[in-house]
Amino acid sequence: MNNPVASLKERLGRYGIWSVGLRSEDPARRAELDAAAAELEELGFGALWLGGNSSAANAAPLLHATKSITVGTSIQSIWQYGAEDSAAAFADVEAAHPGRFVLGLGVSHAKLAEQYRRPYSALVAHLDALDAAGVPAERRVLAALGPKTLELARDRAAGAIPYLVTPEHTAYAREILGQAPLLAPEVKVVLERDPARARRVAREYLALYLSLPNYTNNFLRHGFTESDLVDGGSDRLIDAVFAWGDDNRVRERVAAFHTAGADHVALQVVDESPHDTLPSEAWRRLADLLA
Repeated sequence: MNNPVASLKERLGRYGIWSVGLRSEDPARRAELDAAAAELEELGFGALWLGGNSSAANAAPLLHATKSITVGTSIQSIWQYGAEDSAAAFADVEAAHPGRFVLGLGVSHAKLAEQYRRPYSALVAHLDALDAAGVPAERRVLAALGPKTLELARDRAAGAIPYLVTPEHTAYAREILGQAPLLAPEVKVVLERDPARARRVAREYLALYLSLPNYTNNFLRHGFTESDLVDGGSDRLIDAVFAWGDDNRVRERVAAFHTAGADHVALQVVDESPHDTLPSEAWRRLADLLA
């Protein structure tokens, strides 16, 4: 009997790329984005994860520009996109590119969504509406961190795509999910050998996230203390969340997530460029060191 989630795992492979830049809606960048997606497919990455509050509309051009790579939202906010509209967009993309789009969903943050109320209940209701509209559970994944949402990812979706986590969280998530569901954490990579510079780049990027309780509470649940969360994050926190250093160190850090139970790792390059930059040279280096 065919297992749709197992098929999804096989399609995704071990590595994907997470990028805010790939979801740009600027028409002047269309050729650049399409070329980047095609190259990432050629480099052997199994998925493109469109960072930020992305949608099927962001995914469709990239699917058209490639042959087989999977494209997913990471994440689409349930507050901004209604279930009926999401289901209609899913159906359109599915008709054009069967089996290649994954709907990544999340509840965002109270600081970023005015409608933010009872997020767990809202997510359950959103999944109910997607069921009614015909979006298959095996083609959606949840940005789950805590135990209740991980259970929901296990029971009502293909699995979980946790953001800003450690290998310890990955092991915790795998225990809750069990072996069958997909577990595809996002992992930030700083391709910098100098410890001081690497941690500085990481702290500058992490600053926003340390103002969001969904993430800080998750860190506190997994062994970090309030002192780890101040001044941009302690060295211990930075080193747990970011893979930085030479090729061997980055390779070993990424491998730690697989060892902890990840099926697939969504790699986000972090550097000093604007967040919507496409770090093509860094992506090529990642492909080489992970080959």
